[in-house]
Amino acid sequence: METSILFPSDPDKISEKDHLQLHPFSIYNSSTSRGRELRAIVAMNREGVIGKDGDLPWHLPEDLRHFKELTMGHPVIMGRKTWESLPKRPLPGRRNIVVSRNPDFHAEGAEVFPSIEEAVEACREVPFIIGGEQIYRAALPFCTRIFITEVDAEVEGADAFFPPLPSQDWDETERGEEMVSKTGMRYRFVTKIKK
Repeated sequence: METSILFPSDPDKISEKDHLQLHPFSIYNSSTSRGRELRAIVAMNREGVIGKDGDLPWHLPEDLRHFKELTMGHPVIMGRKTWESLPKRPLPGRRNIVVSRNPDFHAEGAEVFPSIEEAVEACREVPFIIGGEQIYRAALPFCTRIFITEVDAEVEGADAFFPPLPSQDWDETERGEEMVSKTGMRYRFVTKIKK
């Protein structure tokens, strides 16, 4: 089922037929029916925990390396809190895009857009959604592929979670072997695509 959303560039009045054909984020090119790819990348535990106190709740060097390999050369779209949590800003080798509704917010080394829709529209290459929770929730319905690092860790006092991924909406295409980090933590890489 398609979600009908009007954007500022859309006419104020549209026919019922046109209303049913609207595609958020312009995920469909106007000259073709092929969908536009939008990816998400996330590390989470079994309960969907992705953050605590504005930071990752674990240190997993192998996941950071995996994240870099997948996102290098691609735009990365994130919320303000994720931007501010980065130890080094901007992420090198990638177009850094921050979504913030605050018109006065400035992120040195990154572009700022007021909405995910506008951020995605500005990307010629395939973008990656990299968090946090609110950005994932808003973008997930339009993502076509998700790269997940499943982390075997219990987190007390977690305050950021990845939205559930209903099995009727997603196919698991890859499930890597369980590995053990040099920090002793167990993890595995999983890929899912939208049905």
